Amino acid sequence: MRWLLRWLLGSAGVPTRKSTDSSALTGNRDFPALASGQRLLLHVGCGQARLTDLPAGFQRGWQEWRIDLDPDAHPDLIASFSDLSLLPDACADALFASHVIEHLYWFEVPQALAEARRVLKPDGMLVLTCPDLQSAAAMIAEDRLFETAYLSPAGPITPFDIVYSYRPFVQRSPQTMSHKCGFTLTTLTQAVREAGFTSVYGLRRPEAFDLWLLAVAQALPEAELTAQARQYLPPH
Repeated sequence: MRWLLRWLLGSAGVPTRKSTDSSALTGNRDFPALASGQRLLLHVGCGQARLTDLPAGFQRGWQEWRIDLDPDAHPDLIASFSDLSLLPDACADALFASHVIEHLYWFEVPQALAEARRVLKPDGMLVLTCPDLQSAAAMIAEDRLFETAYLSPAGPITPFDIVYSYRPFVQRSPQTMSHKCGFTLTTLTQAVREAGFTSVYGLRRPEAFDLWLLAVAQALPEAELTAQARQYLPPH
């Protein structure tokens, strides 16, 4: 899975400042100017991933703005998911974060989701994916903690790695790469709803050991929410 090749966000913040003026982004790239008809996607915890690595719905009509704590990822903005204070309110049409939220401490999760709610437009989408602890726990309950759950480009992934993070990467960068919390689909959905997202579509893929979730602050008809999920989540 591509998340194993990414440099994910941790808990460090950036200077607390909020402004619609691109000069507030000193030391980072200017806030993007969108072409007619384009929508802005905030790619949080981007690592080395690019727009082409994201779900099919993001492949046309989107301007990606890449956010990461690691300067080596060459992001447009150096910041943490839990502190996007250099971004103005209601500035983005979507926020995508792949295997980022589990690298936050539990007390930071509401902060990160509140930041997502703040920077998204009322009809903006939050798209999250993270490990599925329930699938890992099923193997652990069978005493298969270090058996291979699936193969990734980085190597075999075990239930231990799913829960605590991939061991070689943690050895290289313990603070950044360790998992500090985790979710089932129920607890992830609850956290997102508590952050003020009214419309939530969740997807659990036991065979892939991951969770996917799409959320919008405003209330959407079920058919419209399902249509968005089919476009911006993996095939299901």
